Amino acid sequence: MPLRPLRYATLSSLLRAELVGDEHPATAALIHALAGVRGRGSFTRAEFRRMCRWKSPRARPLWEANSADRIRAVSRAVLTTGSERRRMELLTSLRGVGVPVASAILTLIDPRRYGVLDIRAWQLLMATGAVSTNPRGQSFTIAQWEQYLAALRRHARRLGVTARTIEYTLFECHRTHQRQTLYGLSERRRGEAKRARRPRGGGRARALP
Repeated sequence: MPLRPLRYATLSSLLRAELVGDEHPATAALIHALAGVRGRGSFTRAEFRRMCRWKSPRARPLWEANSADRIRAVSRAVLTTGSERRRMELLTSLRGVGVPVASAILTLIDPRRYGVLDIRAWQLLMATGAVSTNPRGQSFTIAQWEQYLAALRRHARRLGVTARTIEYTLFECHRTHQRQTLYGLSERRRGEAKRARRPRGGGRARALP
């Protein structure tokens, strides 16, 4: 676990002490720009691109490949269904959208109920014993996202804040306690090997969300 020892025995005690009150200004502006999405019942390709760029700019060749019609149809279904699992299944059916990017899309259009699932937040949950699987916080499953979302909402209700506030607190707390590189040495070496094998003259490695 690439974290310095935490002085908190539980996630609840960490959140009480470290709760972040203010959203990052650029993120707040993007959330404000997307405020009409839920009422409209869909998001546009331009809005989709902004959300993907916010979370995963390196995967741009993948998420740029989604057509406006496909994005519109998927977004309508996402905002219509009452099933959280179905929302995630629909979003991850789009090219370049894995579970973390899908969670970011949901967060940006409804920060009261959602938070972004990423390596930092998950590793902090591991460090406080709130979760016990996937210690590296990579290749998330929908089931793990459901577990994470339930934890965010439970603590958000207890503290009277949004799910995004809980998630952003975890993100910022991880940054202050990080003591190693975010991804392990083996992952870095695999990335270096891929780059070394990349053909010259414009070959692209697959960017993972």
